[in-house]
Amino acid sequence: MSIILLADDSPHALRMGERILNEEGYQVVSLTDGQTAVLRMADADPDLVIADAFLPAKSGFELCRYVKTHHRHTRVILTAGLLEKFDETAAQQAGCDAILRKPFETSVVMPVIRPLVQEAQLARGLFAEALAGVVPQPVSDAFPVPSRPQPPDPKRVEAAIVLALNAAMPALVREITEKVLIALGH
Repeated sequence: MSIILLADDSPHALRMGERILNEEGYQVVSLTDGQTAVLRMADADPDLVIADAFLPAKSGFELCRYVKTHHRHTRVILTAGLLEKFDETAAQQAGCDAILRKPFETSVVMPVIRPLVQEAQLARGLFAEALAGVVPQPVSDAFPVPSRPQPPDPKRVEAAIVLALNAAMPALVREITEKVLIALGH
């Protein structure tokens, strides 16, 4: 089950977000400030962080920069109320993967969340696979070779990327098709 860290200082937004995400089968870790969110990242290890841009203690922008530096597979969505002034350029510079406006509505939120969770799960698998085999095992017990990181095999990395793209392609095609049809008014 995928874990989503939801950080918002609005009790109403937390309840709405929890309800939507729980109904969709996600495990939710809810927090009310950015500093606590940073502290919980290691033990929660979420696939996705949904954070209010204007959290107390650490803003959503600061949280996003932290996540993108220390938890490379995790995706981040920044949120803001409809009437709040929100700097989308600053959000992109912080590395956020998407922006959502509150109040949350299932029909708007889930098409944004699902592909990001899938991307995070693929990235998590690729990172794990790339790290596997990086440290060689000793040749023998009598003559142990000191463990030194070896660069990943480029062909292995390429094969992992091809597998990930092949797995993600149907969802991407479906999502792009839906967006084009919406844009065309169908």
